[in-house]
Amino acid sequence: MLAGMKFGGSELVGLIVAVSFAAGLNVYATVATLGLLAHAGLLGLPSGLQLVASWWVIAACGVLFAIEFFADKIPAFDLFWNALHTFVRIPVAALIAYGATSQLSPEKQLLAALAGGAIALAAHGGKTAARVAVTPSPEPFSNFALSAGEDTLAVFLTWLATQHPVAAALIVAAFLVVIGVVMRWVVRAMTRALMNLFRDAENEPAPSKPRDLNAA
Repeated sequence: MLAGMKFGGSELVGLIVAVSFAAGLNVYATVATLGLLAHAGLLGLPSGLQLVASWWVIAACGVLFAIEFFADKIPAFDLFWNALHTFVRIPVAALIAYGATSQLSPEKQLLAALAGGAIALAAHGGKTAARVAVTPSPEPFSNFALSAGEDTLAVFLTWLATQHPVAAALIVAAFLVVIGVVMRWVVRAMTRALMNLFRDAENEPAPSKPRDLNAA
């Protein structure tokens, strides 16, 4: 096992929470950062995560991160990219959580995997909702700035989780609260818009029948 920081109970929970959230934002940056931190001796990887330290994995994630760096900043295409990565970010976050708890019982590993996937889903959902709101903007700068901020946050949270896992988890908890409030507002706004649409359709007068000239 690589030398470096080892985690106790609360630290392990904090690590899983923060890294899962980071993976929901940018899974390639998260995995590559974990691998590089392990090689730098700043993180002791459990046996279930030794693969993350492979240079092949780090290199592959680096290439994919470079592709995502540009693809995720193209308006409209970023929505397709994020939809596709629903099937990447969430499973990988669950696998990271599962591997990080390899020293625990299988039941606790499964619980950690479910929690990691759920947290990644929340981060991914919040990211996608933000993109839907920003994409209609005619200028590309807001989209670029949002994407760059997400990439930076993913790397920062991954690093912070290995040094101060509890603090990283508290930051993620604040983000989850914000995401929950925003998603609730979005759902209410969409529900209200649909109700108004159906109400207008019901109140719309029926089209008048054409006059039959032969009936006179």
